[in-house]
Amino acid sequence: MKLSKLIKEIELKKIIGDLEVDISNLQIDSRKVESGSCFLAVKGRTVDGHMYINEAIEKGASAVVLEDFPQELNENVTYIQVESVQKIVGLLASSFYNHPSRKMKLIGVSGTNGKTTIITLLYNFFELFGQKAGLIGTVENYSHTKKIESTHTTPDAISINKLLNEMVDDGCYYVFMEVSSHAIDQGRINGLEFAGGIFTNLTHEHLDYHGTKDKYLETKKKFYDSLPKNSFALINKDDEHYPRIIKNISAKLYTYSLSQEADFKAQVSQMNLLGTNIFINKDQMHSNLMGIFNVYNTVAVFATALLLGVSKDDILKIMPKLKPVRGRLELVRKNNILGVVDYAHTPDALQKVLETINELKNRDQKVICVVGAGGDRDSSKRPIMAKITHDLAEVAVLTSDNPRSEDPSKILEDMIKGVPGVPTNRLYVIQDRKEAIYKAVLLAKPNGVVVIAGKGHETYQEISGVRYPFNDREVLEEALNKQY
Repeated sequence: MKLSKLIKEIELKKIIGDLEVDISNLQIDSRKVESGSCFLAVKGRTVDGHMYINEAIEKGASAVVLEDFPQELNENVTYIQVESVQKIVGLLASSFYNHPSRKMKLIGVSGTNGKTTIITLLYNFFELFGQKAGLIGTVENYSHTKKIESTHTTPDAISINKLLNEMVDDGCYYVFMEVSSHAIDQGRINGLEFAGGIFTNLTHEHLDYHGTKDKYLETKKKFYDSLPKNSFALINKDDEHYPRIIKNISAKLYTYSLSQEADFKAQVSQMNLLGTNIFINKDQMHSNLMGIFNVYNTVAVFATALLLGVSKDDILKIMPKLKPVRGRLELVRKNNILGVVDYAHTPDALQKVLETINELKNRDQKVICVVGAGGDRDSSKRPIMAKITHDLAEVAVLTSDNPRSEDPSKILEDMIKGVPGVPTNRLYVIQDRKEAIYKAVLLAKPNGVVVIAGKGHETYQEISGVRYPFNDREVLEEALNKQY
């Protein structure tokens, strides 16, 4: 693509050099630059891309988009100065890949909890409906039936547009995407045209990044404020932040709720460990998911399918076929012990999982919960999660999650602060996660429920920057088999 075409929709400050050079690709990582690249010198939170301009030019960059000119200019390179490189990466990426989001129905899901479940259910729904669908999420990405590994909740803007372009080539018309607060704040979704946005909820999370819950909310809100008038905004009316989220929204507003009047009002008629019978408005359906929070997720999927033009009859036929999402209240049974693997890594998610288990289990079953907290992340939630576990489970087993670069014993010390003076028979601290899971299974005999929280679908444990193979479900199954 000619550079002149690439920057056509971008607000520029100054241009030095030839605009008719050919651009072969866009790069924000100087290590990936090759001949014909356009290097985007992003000023990030920890790294300034301007420091790597010379390296990018040495590797063959034809153009550099920057905010500040270097002291010496290369006459063979075109320099494009803008106000903020970070803000226009998405616009350039969309232009480079010929605006793939305009060729599909792209739906974004944002909120603290429920994003992965909703996009996965929607992706599976439309595939069952006979439509080629795409998915961009925490666990994995899919272009129709092709699996593409995921590294972030929301990839960088160049990767997103490349992925969307691939989905267009694969014939995907419906694409469902998790939209994280980091992605919104860093402009990773700039330039994308969404057909709709779903808001799930907002609870304690990512305060290490945003600083305060108020700033976290304002960041989330930017996504809904940016939705175009011809799109829809489907908002959880039961979340306390609903009034602020909907303020200034231009998109067509729709609401869903379990407790008050809404466009999509849900009511539970029956719930057990096998699933839930739900009324949505006047229509009754069965969901294979359990838990009140999954009722919210189910209603969001029902409503989105309807807003995307699927008939109600087809929706009611397909919804009961949808299966629980991997690592989200995933059940493992062995004799009289029930194991539950869940991704819950926030206080709110953990509380909802344990409340759900307590509500649905037999009265004589005791709950043993294994939980940790990630390193290099919001440390303020650590004691809160320990307290929730102690309050809602008969036995809490505190252990490592993904300590990353932190000392795991320090993380556990932070967690213990939330449960001072707890009797030793109700609290165990076992740093080794495998050992902790084995201990929980032993404590659950003969008729208990073992909840393994925090990692869910993940197949690794990150320690000192290295990812080691580790799968909660596999370790749980191994422990259950060895106990009998």
